Amino acid sequence: MSESIQTPTFGELVRVCARIGCLSFGGPAGQIALMHQELVEERRWITEEQYLHALNFCHLLPGPEAQQLATWIGWKLHGVKGGLAAGLLFVIPGALVILALSMLYGFAAQLGWFAALFLGIKAAVLGIVVQALLRVAGRALDAPLKRAIALAAFLALAVFSLPFPLVVLGAGLIGTVVAKLRPDLLALKPAGPAPAKSPRPWRSSLASIAIGGAAWAAPMVAILLLLGPDHVLWKVGVFFSKLAVVTFGGAYAVLAYMAQQSVEGYGWLTAGEMADGLGLAETTPGPLIMVTQFVGYLAAFRAPEPLGPLLAGVLGAALTTWVTFVPCFVWIFTFAPWMERLEHAATLKGGLAAITAAVVGVIANLSLWFALHVLFARVTTHHVGPLGIDLPDPASLQWVPAVLTVVAAVLIFRLRLGLIKVLGVMMVLGLATSAAGL
Repeated sequence: MSESIQTPTFGELVRVCARIGCLSFGGPAGQIALMHQELVEERRWITEEQYLHALNFCHLLPGPEAQQLATWIGWKLHGVKGGLAAGLLFVIPGALVILALSMLYGFAAQLGWFAALFLGIKAAVLGIVVQALLRVAGRALDAPLKRAIALAAFLALAVFSLPFPLVVLGAGLIGTVVAKLRPDLLALKPAGPAPAKSPRPWRSSLASIAIGGAAWAAPMVAILLLLGPDHVLWKVGVFFSKLAVVTFGGAYAVLAYMAQQSVEGYGWLTAGEMADGLGLAETTPGPLIMVTQFVGYLAAFRAPEPLGPLLAGVLGAALTTWVTFVPCFVWIFTFAPWMERLEHAATLKGGLAAITAAVVGVIANLSLWFALHVLFARVTTHHVGPLGIDLPDPASLQWVPAVLTVVAAVLIFRLRLGLIKVLGVMMVLGLATSAAGL
């Protein structure tokens, strides 16, 4: 029996996408499930087959796949206008909430009760990241070669301190070569019949690249002319622009690189504050990658000259969000017309499979990094030849965060509480430890 597809008006699309944007808690899995329920099951605006094809396509692109899926659905229903509306409404509610929480954090971070609140959040975040690691590993590592790639990626980051983009690109290159020679080693499923030949949409794709690229660069040109290349806003914009093109595998994959550079490279915030930002992003609607906005706000808030701290912070948050998400629209508007052709590109699938495997190693490195900095007061890097290994001082173990981390692990893995409940319980426990003078 064929599905009866309904075509919404633009106003209906806007209203439903605004609702989804305000309710899109729970990370990519929850957001993708919510869009499926609202747009496929209930309203039948998109068929099941179209939805799954689009989701697979979005996994091929850098950036948050749920936001790009929303953009594609809007594009499919009402062209570029629909794609802009759906994509923006997926981001704006969470961006406004994160901005408000970042402003509060910037002014209240030194208060005792505020620090205690986030002590519980840090413990919860560590458990949440480990949970994400296990989920991705269970889904992605279905072949020995993939497990080897994941281990190699972990060692490359944790032991050899190789740059994250190099690890991702290296894994992708390995995957494309293996897919060409021995696709069975990556457990690749055979592609279906190739689509019928049709004119290649070069004109629309090139127009999307030109217009989107200009929009992406516009605020950066203004900052360069008005504030110069030494201002923190320029450094924030350049860093997150580069990050936007290597965020394959979702937000957790890129967090380790972002944390390393933001904390150790630029000194914009501490490792504990990075964990706080991730906790804030976990509790708000929209993509988890919105944590970048928190980093951009604090970086500019703390080095605002010649601007005021609040103005600089807001500009830093806005700039970070702009350079992070404008590329997502560019990818969709450029490549969506090519979707059927890309789905049948075996080498591209092989590259993505290898990158997904490497992401497991990347998230494992993130889990280790968070654990060391949440549980120990002193962590030092020990160099042995080309190796650089972060080791904690055992005497600096902080027993209160350690106990809270164990509690968070019980709530997540034993009692299987939802993310919001876990964060709520841990915030209360964090406040309780402060009240008890621990």
